[in-house]
Amino acid sequence: MNPTDARALAEELDTAARQARPLPGGGSGLTGTAEAYAVQEALLARRYARGERPTGVKLGFTSAAKMRQMGVRDLIHGRLTDRMEIPDGGRYDVSGLIHPRVEPEIAFLLGSVLAPGGDPAAAVAAVAPALEVIDSRYDGFRFSLPEVIADNTSAAGYALGPWTPAAGPGGLRCLANLGVVLEVDGCPAETGSTAAILGDPLRALAAAARLAGPLAPGAVVLAGAATAAVPLPPGTHVRATVARLGSVALTTGEAA
Repeated sequence: MNPTDARALAEELDTAARQARPLPGGGSGLTGTAEAYAVQEALLARRYARGERPTGVKLGFTSAAKMRQMGVRDLIHGRLTDRMEIPDGGRYDVSGLIHPRVEPEIAFLLGSVLAPGGDPAAAVAAVAPALEVIDSRYDGFRFSLPEVIADNTSAAGYALGPWTPAAGPGGLRCLANLGVVLEVDGCPAETGSTAAILGDPLRALAAAARLAGPLAPGAVVLAGAATAAVPLPPGTHVRATVARLGSVALTTGEAA
């Protein structure tokens, strides 16, 4: 795919997101991951030109089951920006999204540069529970692997809970198997374990450096979903609780 075609598809995806009008999946003509990431880069360039600032990266397909389902052998990554940030406990307007869903995650805050092949544990300053809002710009969440990469891995928003220092009590200790509960309006909707994230979320952090690195100090890395995603309609209160790390919550605004 030449740069002109990449920019054209990026514009289509950008317009679909801004107007909340989905594109039909399977019709993009994308056939490989290299050209898909070129489209993603062009898409983010449009957003940066409007004033958004990069804040980190997110990973997709960190579940072995999801990789098998999609027929892939590696993870994918997207980019986070400041306009995607949702305050913990804050309200989030979903009226401009197409078909939002939410999933619980583990977030890392980097305290030093993490280069490909580097020690992820040594680069982490803190860890936190997180919620990620996803919203594919393809109709019905139906897309090919290159299409979801081009669409910035369906990223829409994220909320971060309290940071636990990596060097302090409970920081990175036993991070590989912590219980996770996703509640919707006070009722458990999904339960799982951080083991669903490549067996250990630190492995996802190492993969993020390999795929998108080097990663700078201050970057946030969403390591991947610990449970399946659930729909996120207006007027919904969502809370994710991760054992030892605490909780993070958001409430969606009412539709106009």
